[in-house]
Parts: sequence; C-alpha cells; structure tokens
Amino acid sequence: VQLQASGGGLVQAGDSLRLSCVLSGRSFSGGTMTWFRQAPEKEREFVAAFRTNGATYYSNSVKGRFTISRDSARNTVYLQMNRLKSEDTAVYYCAARWPHTVAYYSAKEYDYWGQGTQVTVSS
Repeated sequence: VQLQASGGGLVQAGDSLRLSCVLSGRSFSGGTMTWFRQAPEKEREFVAAFRTNGATYYSNSVKGRFTISRDSARNTVYLQMNRLKSEDTAVYYCAARWPHTVAYYSAKEYDYWGQGTQVTVSS
C-alpha cells in the first residue's frame, strides 16, 4: 500500500488549495482515509477523515472551510481547503487504515502514511 500526497504550496490568507492523496496497492473499501497536519514544533493533529460508507469528520478548526472527498475511479482522496488562514500552515499528511476505526482522529491508529505536502499561508 502506498499513499502519494500532493497539491501543497504557498498562498495568501483567504485563498484556496486542493490537496490530493492517491492510494495504490489496495482499494478504499472498508477503510478510513484521513488528513493530518503538523506545524513546526507542534504535534501532528487530525484535520479530516473519510470513511468508505460516506461519513466524513472534521476538526473544529477546519469545519466549514475544508471539505474531504473521494474519487473512487481515481482511488484518490481530496482535501479542498477554502478561506485559508495563517494558522493552517503545516505539512499535511494523508493516512489510511483498514478496517474503520472509531478513533479516526488519532494518528496512532494509522498504518499507512503519505510523504507529506507543505502548505504555507501568508497573512
């Protein structure tokens, strides 16, 4: 199983970005795909999760601004980030696990990780 994250960049506050995470080696079925982020000198934190039954979950800090979605045909999960803020600056990681977990917000639950993509939001 491999995860390939992309789409990060340098943007201004208020702008939008879309991150992509391509899954290879396995189908999504029965799993949870999640985005985490890690800012300098901070712990990795949960951002958003997508379960293959269609359920989505968001951290309070991004709810209403970010949207997680999936394209089954492309085996890809997206994170659409709107109204970006300087505090969104971090390295964003996609992660996956099978089967689903109720502790989707915990990085310890995930077996597979992408390489990370940098998002920098200037104010």
